[in-house]
Amino acid sequence: MRLELRNIQLIGRELAVQWSDGEESYFPLERLRRACPCASCGGEPDVLGNISRPDVAYTDASFDLTGWQLIGGYALQPRWADGHSTGLYSFQYLRRLAAPSS
Repeated sequence: MRLELRNIQLIGRELAVQWSDGEESYFPLERLRRACPCASCGGEPDVLGNISRPDVAYTDASFDLTGWQLIGGYALQPRWADGHSTGLYSFQYLRRLAAPSS
């Protein structure tokens, strides 16, 4: 069964997601933003595979979600109040973020 989003809603300071397999995930907005997978936030590898991590400065607006867009059938692209919107969160990445840490 292919993993898909069935429903997504902003509830207070969390993004709630219902998945096609019936599971539900809740993402605190600050955690979601700090986990942004884009090159500007997470860095990108050079030709030798070394990852250059940028210094990311956040403001209060960095954690305010203004909207989102579904990209194809595989990713969510959030829009943040500080203008950031380049992160594509694949559905698999979101599920990993939702998994309890051990």
